[in-house]
Amino acid sequence: MRANVGRDWTVVDLATAAGVSSRTLQRQFKMFLGKTPHAALRDIRFDCARRELLQSLPEEKVMDLALRCGFAHCGRFSIEYRRRYGETPSQTLKRQAVFTGVLASMPSFFTSGRDRLTVLLEQIESSPENAEIARLVADELATALARAGVAVARQPRSARYRLTGVMRGWSWQTRLTLRLIEVDTGRHLWAHCADGAIGEDSAPREHLATRIAAALQPCLRLAEIDRAQQKPEGELGAHDLALRAMPGVLSLDAEGNARALDLLERAMVLDPNHALATALAAWAHVQRVVYHFTATPVEERARSAELARKAQALAGDATGLAVLGNALTLLHDLEAADLVIRRALSVDGGSAWAWSRHGWIDLYKGDAESAIERFKIALDLAPHDTFAFNNLVGIGCAHFEAGHHLESAQWQERALAEHPSATWIHRTLCPAYVEGGARPEAQRSLAALQQRYPGLTVSEVQQGLPPMSAGYCNRLFGALHTVGLPA
Repeated sequence: MRANVGRDWTVVDLATAAGVSSRTLQRQFKMFLGKTPHAALRDIRFDCARRELLQSLPEEKVMDLALRCGFAHCGRFSIEYRRRYGETPSQTLKRQAVFTGVLASMPSFFTSGRDRLTVLLEQIESSPENAEIARLVADELATALARAGVAVARQPRSARYRLTGVMRGWSWQTRLTLRLIEVDTGRHLWAHCADGAIGEDSAPREHLATRIAAALQPCLRLAEIDRAQQKPEGELGAHDLALRAMPGVLSLDAEGNARALDLLERAMVLDPNHALATALAAWAHVQRVVYHFTATPVEERARSAELARKAQALAGDATGLAVLGNALTLLHDLEAADLVIRRALSVDGGSAWAWSRHGWIDLYKGDAESAIERFKIALDLAPHDTFAFNNLVGIGCAHFEAGHHLESAQWQERALAEHPSATWIHRTLCPAYVEGGARPEAQRSLAALQQRYPGLTVSEVQQGLPPMSAGYCNRLFGALHTVGLPA
């Protein structure tokens, strides 16, 4: 079924291929997959359609793609696709066009920075007929990794990690499987499987390579953080301390934030011009204001602004620029944040963090549709990133901006389920329930907010929130006051 999704398979066809009776085939499908053969085929077709839409070129037509994946009725396909994925095929295609446009506008050069880790990219194993395509994919992947701040080696030297690949199949049925292995221990850290057409056209290869590099980055980041955690205290440099601090900054909770700032202060003592440590510290200080971690918000905001100005003068890779963009946004300097994030995407169009911050900037400017588009690009690129939950919050807030209140609540509930300690989400979740007419859920949300932040007032929420539009703020603060949060 996977090899020929467009074929009109019957149960008899499938039973014949499996060498069993039709009744046995149906019974075994129900036993092992919990669904009928036709339901399994339908799921495979939708998976194929989703994958192709996320990897398509701008000129792709939804009707052509649906037919290719075995859907004869485009209208019914679109309805079911939206039910499954929360958006229409056209919206997915439009988002891919935005992503493609950014990749096409990237200059041919990219910046190199200090402290870059090295990955040994081995030759992709393939059949003779795929050998040239495999070589081209490896070249595109090397470029995408370099843009992401990863030094790529083709010969074993001082590489910490080894990336192996196998390509099987042909034309529309190509499968590329990649594995990341830690050189010292032989541990398998990550695996990725890409199905679909990988041919002579350079654009799809570039998009595929960028997506692979983006999916790889969270794993590499965690591996480097773990390496820094294992180092003896006496051997820690500024970069090691910045890596140790990163989980605390990304946690968006008070304890993690406090640990991170201690580490970052030590890093900046060792190297006052360390770009990543400075940008992380700027972000961490303003987090203390936004998420109500401090009793001295004015001082924390001033320290953040000082560090952000310094970070702007330091050279940084796409990750460091995305971190700096986060800090500048929360400092209400949207113009500077926008410039920094556009610079990050010009370096690495596959930076999920930069796309996420681009979404927040668009939301603060009042463009909910564009914000959702960019948050979803970030999720497409790195769905398993530890910071991915913040995209769910962003999509929820964008739906609130657009007046889709219950949909806003659903997205924010998903974010809370992924990151339960982020109780500050209730600041925007509770008003979504109020505006959506779900008063019991709003009361429950408010109780959770007040339990975590006793004595919190609407004024304090207003002081902490980033620069939302006036209409958004009026509805948000009015709803919080209506449901019982003191002014």
